[in-house]
Amino acid sequence: MTTGAQAPGATIVDLRSDTVTRPTAAMRQAIASAPVGDDVFGEDPTVLRLEAMAAERLGKEAGLFVPSGTMANQIAIRVHTRAGDELVCEAGGHPFNYEAGGAAMLSGVSIRPLQGQRGQLNPADVARCFRPSDPHFSPTTLLIVEDTSNRGGGSVHPLPLLDSLAATAHTHGAATHLDGARLWNAVVATGETAARRMRSYDTVSMCLSKGLGAPVGSVLVGPKALMERARRFRKALGGGMRQAGILAAAGVHALDNHIDRLAVDHARAKRLADGLHHLGFEVRTPETNMVYVTVVDGSAAVASLAAAGVKALAVSPHELRLVLHLDVDDAGVNTTIRAFQQLV
Repeated sequence: MTTGAQAPGATIVDLRSDTVTRPTAAMRQAIASAPVGDDVFGEDPTVLRLEAMAAERLGKEAGLFVPSGTMANQIAIRVHTRAGDELVCEAGGHPFNYEAGGAAMLSGVSIRPLQGQRGQLNPADVARCFRPSDPHFSPTTLLIVEDTSNRGGGSVHPLPLLDSLAATAHTHGAATHLDGARLWNAVVATGETAARRMRSYDTVSMCLSKGLGAPVGSVLVGPKALMERARRFRKALGGGMRQAGILAAAGVHALDNHIDRLAVDHARAKRLADGLHHLGFEVRTPETNMVYVTVVDGSAAVASLAAAGVKALAVSPHELRLVLHLDVDDAGVNTTIRAFQQLV
């Protein structure tokens, strides 16, 4: 195993996440030329354009631009629940693992995590969460589904499963929210439209700063009346921004230019996975832009790869996550495969 400092001036291949991308030159130009206004007064034309675009593409009535995917999810939880309620999500889901206890802190809601397969729940397991009305029990009022599933390896829910999970929740009187941080990866992987995939869900959050390459921001979409309530909660959480069109312009550019190219990230993920498998590593078959690979020692592997110019993230003592994105080209994939040869 090789250790040591990375040579000065060497190119770094950053595979820790698809959040590390830098705006392209064209995106920077869109940001610089964006018409802006005060969004808290509802007067920023670029924000209004982004919200309308997102709602239309996801088949919903209205959208709300927010600073982050976490805020989008937390606002969705707040509009769908009351203090003392319970929500259900997969055990690896973002609201349970990576949102700082926000459901309890901000909405007074407990989370029931259910173990799924590849980050995907079984509708029968969800159905069993709904208990009779009894003062001993928290009402289960919300189901959250994450698509693609990060902890599931970037897995894509089959469309019948998405519909079945939502139908199960609705049958029991619960609302549904889809955490679509990487929903466009699922759209590109399946060839199905976003509006069709999201059709059964009451609200959907869509991240702009992951695979789409914008520097910041997410959009929450849903019924118009619900988005008006969501706007109030955004303000209460400190998410009311002023000339936010400078940020929204990056999202508009991303929706117009960076969706179809996700197929390139998927193809590079497959090539990287094939290369690591050829070296003898155990690799989960990638469905989108994520490669999960088993190593002997995660921390040591991260250090060795860093010395070879590759940044990776250890998600367990023995597994690394490698995420392909628009700042990683074919040469970066080759560099990564060579770096892993040192771990053999």
